[in-house]
Amino acid sequence: QVQLVESGGGLVQAGGSPRLSCAASGRPLSGYAMGWFRQAPGKEREFVAAISSSGTPFYADSMKGRFTISRDNARNTLYLQMNSLKAEDTAVYYCAAGRVYGGYWSRSSEYNFWGQGTQVTVSS
Repeated sequence: QVQLVESGGGLVQAGGSPRLSCAASGRPLSGYAMGWFRQAPGKEREFVAAISSSGTPFYADSMKGRFTISRDNARNTLYLQMNSLKAEDTAVYYCAAGRVYGGYWSRSSEYNFWGQGTQVTVSS
C-alpha cells in the first residue's frame, strides 16, 4: 500500500504561484507513475499532469506552460508548481500513484492510490 498526503493548498491570490507537495509512505514511489488531478465544485475530476517513473512529464493541454510537475524519489515526494493562477483553477487537488500502462496518463482508473486532496482557492 501507498499512503499519499497532499499539502500546500490554501487561499491564493489570482496570479499567485503556490507549490503543492504530495508525500508518500508505505512504499518507494520510484516504481510508480504519479499524477495530479483536480475537482472543482459541481464538476467532474479532471486530469492536470502526470510524470512517469522515469521522470517524463505529461500535461493536460489547458495546463501546459503554467503548471510544472516534478518528483523527488529520494524524498518520496511529488510536486506541482502552479503559476499565474486564475479563479477557474479553484478546486481540490489530488495526487495519485499507479502503474500506468499504454500511455493513459490522464485516466484516473490507471491510478491505484490517492491522497485525500488539498483545497486551492484562488481569489480575484
